[in-house]
Amino acid sequence: MAASLDHLAQLLQATLDARHHRKAETALKEEAKKPKYSLSLLNIVATDAQPSNIRLAAALAFKNFIRHNYVDEEGNYKLPLDEVATIKQELVGLMISSPSTIQTQLGEAISIIADSDFWERWDTLTQDLVSRLSTTDPKVTNGVLEVAHSIFARWRPLFSSNALNIEVNHVVNTFGDSFIQMLGVADQQIEANRTNEKALKGWLETMSLLTRIFFDLSCQDLPPIIETNLQPITVVLHKYLSYANPLFDDEEDEATPIEVLKSDICDALHLYVTKYDDDFGGYVQEFTSNVWNVLSSVGPQKRYDVLVSKALNFLTAVASVHGHAQIFNNEEILGTIVEKVILPNVTLRESDIELFEDEPIEFIRRDLEGSDTDSRRKAATDFLRKLLDDFESLVTQVVSKYINHYLETGKTDWKAKDTAVYLFLAIAAKGAVTAAQGVKTVNSFVNVIDFFQQHIAADLVATGGEPIPKVDAIKFLYNFRSQLSKEQWGGAIYPLIQNLASPNYVVYTYAATTLERVLFLTDDQGQHILSRADIQLYAKDLLQHLFALVEKDTSAAKLQENEFLMRCIMRVLIVIKDGVLECGIDNILDHLINITNVIKENPSNPRFYYFHFEAIGAIVRYCSNVPQVNLLSRLWAPFTYILNEDVTEFVPYVFQIFTQLLDLNKSGSIPGDFKALIDAVLAPGPWETRGNIPPLAKFIAAIIPKATEEIVKENKLEPILSIFQSLLNGKKTDQNAFDILESVICSFPASVLESYFGTILTLIFTKLQQSPSDSYKTRVASFYHLVSARSGQAGLGADYFIKHAETIQSGVFTPFYLQVIIPTTREFARPSDRKLAVISYSKTLVDSKAFAERYMKGWGFTCNALLELLKNPPKVSAGAGDEILNEADVDDIGFGIGFTPLSTCKRPPRDEFPEITDVQQWVRDFLKASDQAHNGLVTKYASERLTDEAKAVLAPYLT
Repeated sequence: MAASLDHLAQLLQATLDARHHRKAETALKEEAKKPKYSLSLLNIVATDAQPSNIRLAAALAFKNFIRHNYVDEEGNYKLPLDEVATIKQELVGLMISSPSTIQTQLGEAISIIADSDFWERWDTLTQDLVSRLSTTDPKVTNGVLEVAHSIFARWRPLFSSNALNIEVNHVVNTFGDSFIQMLGVADQQIEANRTNEKALKGWLETMSLLTRIFFDLSCQDLPPIIETNLQPITVVLHKYLSYANPLFDDEEDEATPIEVLKSDICDALHLYVTKYDDDFGGYVQEFTSNVWNVLSSVGPQKRYDVLVSKALNFLTAVASVHGHAQIFNNEEILGTIVEKVILPNVTLRESDIELFEDEPIEFIRRDLEGSDTDSRRKAATDFLRKLLDDFESLVTQVVSKYINHYLETGKTDWKAKDTAVYLFLAIAAKGAVTAAQGVKTVNSFVNVIDFFQQHIAADLVATGGEPIPKVDAIKFLYNFRSQLSKEQWGGAIYPLIQNLASPNYVVYTYAATTLERVLFLTDDQGQHILSRADIQLYAKDLLQHLFALVEKDTSAAKLQENEFLMRCIMRVLIVIKDGVLECGIDNILDHLINITNVIKENPSNPRFYYFHFEAIGAIVRYCSNVPQVNLLSRLWAPFTYILNEDVTEFVPYVFQIFTQLLDLNKSGSIPGDFKALIDAVLAPGPWETRGNIPPLAKFIAAIIPKATEEIVKENKLEPILSIFQSLLNGKKTDQNAFDILESVICSFPASVLESYFGTILTLIFTKLQQSPSDSYKTRVASFYHLVSARSGQAGLGADYFIKHAETIQSGVFTPFYLQVIIPTTREFARPSDRKLAVISYSKTLVDSKAFAERYMKGWGFTCNALLELLKNPPKVSAGAGDEILNEADVDDIGFGIGFTPLSTCKRPPRDEFPEITDVQQWVRDFLKASDQAHNGLVTKYASERLTDEAKAVLAPYLT
């Protein structure tokens, strides 16, 4: 055991080395298949003799292992029960005794386990935590409270339900009394250790954790024990909002335990003023005064940033409750608010300027995206805008005085002008500032265009001088991009592009991101404000310049640092479409492939490489069939390297682009070297990573029609159907299963499918009996119609389906058709599905012997269902083309767990009958011709099996 632990520790250490991490991670995957791997990791975490970085790596590996291997989609344990029991027995104690960095990872692991097991399969946990609380040792108590908070915090975003209420009540009943007692203990210990810095820090952290748990316990409903003790709890909250201690006075940058505690109190107050105003309303005035005093007493140091933000969020919540908002409805009070709270928190500080100069990408993310939710500027802006909602005229009047003052001062002081511009941005925008459109609604008391022309336009075109005024000018365009007309943008676009040549990182990045958002912008009719024609003239130089900026530093980390530049490259390529041929496509591909080759060694910025693959996808989408550009041969080497080396982050993107290349290839055979990939995608390995499943399924679906002969000849249909079966059994993968199945049905003749079809139906019917989702029923109905519509030469049809269904169980087709197919088809939303159903129903009426002779009522039901669909005949657009491409709103949290689709590689819905363009006319011609060919049989069935009303609706289709 010791030897294997040493080996495991060595592998964990190797994962920390950029040169060896990928091989080490592959080796760890093999270790993870061995028995008791999770316990071996916990052993390493618990070994004090191991270096702290290896213990931390073991904790992280344990958390990730638990996330993927603890339970299956149904909640059943994937680990042996004795291993589960040991984990639960050891984990809490180990977390409590571990250093804080390790505590965080183990706490998250406990939270993952709690997701499936708490509280019913782990009903001893809360009592176990209570029993471990210490009234004398803050380290032990804080470990317990960290575990408790990591479990209870899961409730915060959840919608109320009976099961959730039972869980919360279980916790409150077990934990509530101890929670109230510990508030008193922590308060006493803070007093007793006023001059003992180490102990005081520990007990202040205890009070912070208790405040977070106060939020957790109250996030769904107000528990009786808190309602009963609300008054004494508010006394404690008041006390610590005003608490000060000179022991922490010297800190400049890091928030001390006092600021952290006050921030947590403001979070809790925010919840209570928003959710429990009936119970809490009487305390609001005093707490508002308290929080105001906090804001008035803190300085500009970074240690107060989160506290200021949380305090302002509380005031914003107060201003959101109509009864409390009137506190602010007074010119003098608003003037004080602007002067004492808004101005100090929107004015640039030295630390902001240092960030601008030393960490420009971080400055951009905080300022441009609002990605730093605890920024003072954002919180102050949100508060001001909330006041603006209720008192638009008064707030505008008060703030405008300050704007004018700072504009005047700004003639000689650029920092003052920055404040003026920021204040204007804050009051000019109404409602949410959206990522797609910027500011949609403007304060009726200001004129955005006039302000730009008078005070800002000169900074956009100025050369030299301070960079921040130029950033403000570009940001103004970025925010108010929807307010400028196409003509106004015609004048602004060239100066904006010129700013890409700035030597300043922030200036050229703002210029790139503003250009990208303007190219994305559409009018109310969905047309781009700036079209391909508006940008084509600049496109070649623009792309070359953007690539030069991206590739300025060739180390993997620096090259992929700036996702805003890559997003702009992507957008230009999407807008100019095949205009990229005029920009030197080979050169552009050289850049993209070079970037791929650099970042594949160490992917570190998910946003960057997402936009990077969208850029490649755009070229594939619009240039695949240009003979002089052999995209497959250019992309093959870098992409197969990614697959062979299993660069996990990139594999899903590679398969999406390969699928697009296959879909756009018009030949009926497998192009290039794709045949070599068939065996690779049929192996189990790639399917073990969840994010690979959707693109792998689509890739198989795309390659099947081009490789039918090889698949039959080399007996590969069975492995393909095994993958279908495996995906069908998963809750989250059944849609991917149907992607493969539909391709199989459309690609192989009935004679090849014959021996498999009964098993396919058995699998589908079995899942139908297990409370299936609506999306599952939709895919089943669509699959039925696909088979039913492929009668005639394809050899399938309704009778083929019925024959195999009835072999499984006699009489099974009738309830299936009446309870699943007809009602589900009625709910079809996609035109392609509705078109398929029209064709299927029409062919059933004509071609099905079973419906003609056995299911006579069913014939009538089918005809009625067809006529219902024809009331609003489906029109299917012709595939990918000029539609607006909306890329994903990329959230880093989802990477590695989920799957991020590329919008440039989006597959249009299948249209198996593209030759049928006018569905209504096709039904008319088909039914009429069939009726004549069968000597009036359709007319005869209609007269016997339909109501008079239905006959009248059908008549035009037969005469």
